[in-house]
Amino acid sequence: MAASSSSPQVVHRTARICLRITPAQANRCYQLLRAAGDVWAWLLDSNHDRRQLGDPVVVGYQALCRQLTSRGGFGELSVVGARSVLQRYSDAWFEAVRRHNRGERAGFPRRKRFLVPIRFYNGTFLLDGDRRVRLPVAKGRPELWVRLARPLPYPAGQVRSVTLLHDAGRLWLSITAAVPVAPHDLDQNQVAGVDLGIIHPYAVATRDAGLLVSGRALRAESYLHLQDQQARQAKAARRAPKPGQRGSRRWHCYRRAQRRAEARHRRRVHQAHHQAARQVVAFAITHRVGTLVVGDPTGITKRDAGRVQNWRLRQWRRTHLVGALRDKAEQAGIRVQLVEERGTSSTCPACRQRVPKPRGRRFTCPHCMFQGHRDLVGATNIAAKLGGGHPSTAFPVLVEHRRVGIVPARRDRRRHRHDQRRSCLASGHPRPHPGGQGCRSSDAPSSPVSGEDQAASPHSGNRYLKGH
Repeated sequence: MAASSSSPQVVHRTARICLRITPAQANRCYQLLRAAGDVWAWLLDSNHDRRQLGDPVVVGYQALCRQLTSRGGFGELSVVGARSVLQRYSDAWFEAVRRHNRGERAGFPRRKRFLVPIRFYNGTFLLDGDRRVRLPVAKGRPELWVRLARPLPYPAGQVRSVTLLHDAGRLWLSITAAVPVAPHDLDQNQVAGVDLGIIHPYAVATRDAGLLVSGRALRAESYLHLQDQQARQAKAARRAPKPGQRGSRRWHCYRRAQRRAEARHRRRVHQAHHQAARQVVAFAITHRVGTLVVGDPTGITKRDAGRVQNWRLRQWRRTHLVGALRDKAEQAGIRVQLVEERGTSSTCPACRQRVPKPRGRRFTCPHCMFQGHRDLVGATNIAAKLGGGHPSTAFPVLVEHRRVGIVPARRDRRRHRHDQRRSCLASGHPRPHPGGQGCRSSDAPSSPVSGEDQAASPHSGNRYLKGH
């Protein structure tokens, strides 16, 4: 977050938008990305030759810019685009140095890449309306205009940079804007604890209320994606090339489809994470919470918990959960702080005694007979590390439940045809048009069944339940 005494506080937000362009425009965009890859390879080769001769490598941005001036051009790539590659290389190198100094494992940028993203800063590109963008190219080349698949989510005056990149066979434009912090009447001394989890991505506890965000739709998406991935791998195992053998056209088509499926799955999970973080921030604003204390689950991932549990932890994406929450909280003016969460789910918040960790979602203390939701107990103990939590043994009476993501539709085609003959579609299928024929049952409810596994939008199905 950038702050100044004369200017309002702003945060930098990034939105990725797909490009809707012609084949000729796509060809020019790929030429720019390949030229950026040539710049990256030239940097690696230059430093490799210096190491062979015993000379120090050049990693500073200014020194790299002087070296680029003597090198010459790279096709249609402009000087601005080439310098963005130099900045990316320099940042990656110094970040690896900082991680090595902290004793962490980190690799230096020594691997060549075919396509490298290009960033264009404010003043080098041109916005025409909310959909057209002109990207800078080398002098003497025709102008390159691209069209966005959806309108800009930010005003044109707030856009600071655009990045051209390639992901899963498609061209994207990442747009970064400086968004002012929304003013809210928050109390910085009001602390709420946030417990991260798999079944519940966020569990929030304040002094008088609690919030549980269900992630069962995310878990169902991960399970179905794993089944589809295993089926694709078993089907394509016969066509896989031998080591050292060049793959066939059918194999390349399979790999392209696999990358698209993986990217689609990541987008669904990341979108659900942002929806969950938005629910947490809205809950904090409603209760005037100015500080969110998040339990850091890094220690859990360093243990070997078995094949199945290790796979669940790898699919958890805890760093993206923390990043999405921090991103939304900074825009609302809420401070986020990470603390150690060891023992928070197995400590009674009333008598502070250690108890065996419950296997289910219900926490019961054998010393003082305290009962409550396991995730809310962990969030309460996390908040108590900074003076939050509950002042007495009474647990919050008002507990809000939210659901994010959409339960995936059943992917059995026979079941799809069966659902077409039914009056009510199965869970996960889109609802019919309001003017069309819906459920023919006269006593069927007009809204979906209230349950954690039922597909619903983030703002539907919200309910208030009483805890103990």
